[in-house]
Amino acid sequence: MPPSPGRSSGGSQPGRRNRRRRRRLRTVDETSAGGLVIDGVHGLAAIIGRLDRRGRLLWSLPKGHIEPGETPEQTAVREVAEETGIIGRVVTAIGTIDYWFVAGNRRIHKTVHHFLLDAVGGELSDEDVEVTEVAWVPLGELDEVLAYADERRLVRRALSLRDGDGRGDGLAGGERLGARPTRGSGTEQT
Repeated sequence: MPPSPGRSSGGSQPGRRNRRRRRRLRTVDETSAGGLVIDGVHGLAAIIGRLDRRGRLLWSLPKGHIEPGETPEQTAVREVAEETGIIGRVVTAIGTIDYWFVAGNRRIHKTVHHFLLDAVGGELSDEDVEVTEVAWVPLGELDEVLAYADERRLVRRALSLRDGDGRGDGLAGGERLGARPTRGSGTEQT
């Protein structure tokens, strides 16, 4: 007897492929905090570089998970220090970014609270195992260097608020201090 229309022949169970395709990922909410830490004297920001799955170095703002009992502001200060070596003082909130991604068998909804921080101490360091490189970057170059559009928008907003002039470059007279991130301790804060 020939197989009936719409059914597969060949021994596989009907609907088996569909069940595999419809496998549900467990959804997890994660909340982090971090921010833009600025050396206002030299017109620089400390950022981090991480390698993506393809081995490309992507520059971003330091951030990490909020620990139990921490406020987002406390987390931002801690994560900036852990990932860059720079001690910061929160000036103001600059915005929240949320996004979705899949890791393993989980679908993750991540919310990241960002703050503007003034650098008040420390020395640039890439000792954190999650960070490939750290760099002081001229404020006027952040828009070209940061890998993620949402972070670039937050930085433009933060610099505009900081300057109070709407330019958003954070530098007197619009001067540009360099072309790309520079690795190393650069500017030590006191």
